[in-house]
Amino acid sequence: MEVRARESDGDVQDIYAEEFKRMVEERTDGEVSVTIYTYGQLGNENDITELTANGAVQFSNASPGHLGSFVPEIQVLLIPYLLSENEEVNKKVLSNSEALYGELADDFQSKGLKLFDIYPEGEMVWTTKKEVREPEDLEGVKFRVMTSPLLVEAYDTFGADPVALPWGEVYSGLQLNTIDAQVNPIFFIESAKFYEVTDYLIWTGEQEYTTTVVANSDFWNGLSEERQDMLMDIRSELTDFIYEEQQKLNQASRENIKEEAPDIEYVELTAEEREAFAERAEQLDQFYIDEVGGNAEEVVEKLRSEIEKAEEEMGEN
Repeated sequence: MEVRARESDGDVQDIYAEEFKRMVEERTDGEVSVTIYTYGQLGNENDITELTANGAVQFSNASPGHLGSFVPEIQVLLIPYLLSENEEVNKKVLSNSEALYGELADDFQSKGLKLFDIYPEGEMVWTTKKEVREPEDLEGVKFRVMTSPLLVEAYDTFGADPVALPWGEVYSGLQLNTIDAQVNPIFFIESAKFYEVTDYLIWTGEQEYTTTVVANSDFWNGLSEERQDMLMDIRSELTDFIYEEQQKLNQASRENIKEEAPDIEYVELTAEEREAFAERAEQLDQFYIDEVGGNAEEVVEKLRSEIEKAEEEMGEN
């Protein structure tokens, strides 16, 4: 079994992939061997998803932004302030959402894919050259985003000047001031050393960065029921495991950066400050619906309903 599920050694996708490998090989008594490829070995994320759809790779990771070129509705996970600030709510919804695993199953199948899992890699953190506490502070700020129309629209809505740029060009862009800001989980900011070329780390409560795991649908459908059940049991156990691991990793990275770059300012927006950005993000549902088409409206409405229900059940409302 060949799996592309890794960013680089020690990152969240790497931790997930290594535990997946260990569990599969242990539970099949070594009958199944899992080979893990790091990012770049098999091409970019679109290349890797294509390889998975064609069956050259059985499982792979892809962000909703990249996977959206195959199943556009999955870009719903890019909408800022969509997910809950309660990670237990997100764990429940991202593991079991009918809007994602049910409504979109046929769309994934038609592309040769099965949506296997969705998990968070940590809260998105802005790195900026200036302090930002309200949308007006983003005026004139060249903000790097992934190459997604929804994300370009989101940061334009927030008040920035969004710049779509491959992640491999982000460090030099910050260093040369061709961009002023970018957003990633804190572990990735440490791993990519973006903290070396920035002045502020800003927690806005915007979103968890989520990644998906997809399987080749023919491979999955060809597995015995016993093997499918085994993989779903592994998936279920990985849910708690990866939530705990990403929390530990992100906390460690936060502390490491503070030690490596003590002059960086850490800014946590207040609830009122976050609300100013969240209010601007409300219009993005309609942009997503118009941009994606298909059953996008049903997906975003159902997902919001699932999140609200989970929050109510956990006493959040």
